[in-house]
Amino acid sequence: MPGMRVNVISDVHGNTKDLARAGDGADALICLGDLVLFLDYADHSRGIFPELFGVENADLIVELRTARRFDEARALGRRLWGELGIDRETAIESAVRRQYEEMFAAFPTPTYATYGNVDVPSLWPQYAGPGTTVLDGERIELGGRVFGFVGGGLQTPMRTPYEISDEEYAAKVEALGEVDVLCSHIPPDVPELTYDTVARRFERGSGALLAAIRRTRPRYALFGHVHQPLARRMRIGATECVNVGHFAATGRPWTLEW
Repeated sequence: MPGMRVNVISDVHGNTKDLARAGDGADALICLGDLVLFLDYADHSRGIFPELFGVENADLIVELRTARRFDEARALGRRLWGELGIDRETAIESAVRRQYEEMFAAFPTPTYATYGNVDVPSLWPQYAGPGTTVLDGERIELGGRVFGFVGGGLQTPMRTPYEISDEEYAAKVEALGEVDVLCSHIPPDVPELTYDTVARRFERGSGALLAAIRRTRPRYALFGHVHQPLARRMRIGATECVNVGHFAATGRPWTLEW
């Protein structure tokens, strides 16, 4: 039986140029979400926010969020939107649509994708072509291995577009049953995997994912979300847990072969 090679990416955040090559040399591409770029914390001139409000305001809101002064950041956002004088939802949706049109067109065939916490699931069916399969709380089989997908993030003070309750998230994890490869946007709730060393804060990980890993013992748990994790991979029992990398910054997929 010939070998199988799957490239896995996460946190694309507008990196269309490298996305077009992400499936090179692989039998399939898996994308673990966060296609949208609202604000680039490394380059404050990139993303929807600076397009609308300028780089100086982007500098300020990054400073507030990094300091966890979320109420002040939201107050700044309300003031800026009020001064802009256009409908917030309409403006953001229009910008997200432009990004999605480019990125979904860049996906190779076949691509298997799930949502990140900054994605807008309601728009995906309009842009996902026949070569892209969107999965959330669902399973597929590739090369004799079962892959399960769980999209989105858990609720945080950041209030990103696709945050759901712990109960809803846990129900999606439970629906997968036993899989060989557990694919999610956010990591299991382990400090080494959830701490971002540059932002100097813990992101939210999932206790339901951690419990499923301990209970069902998949070969791999693959995820993204944390851009600069304290640990990029670690074992939990029989399971190799891997942060597949911040694709927006590296432009390189992580590869799984068997």
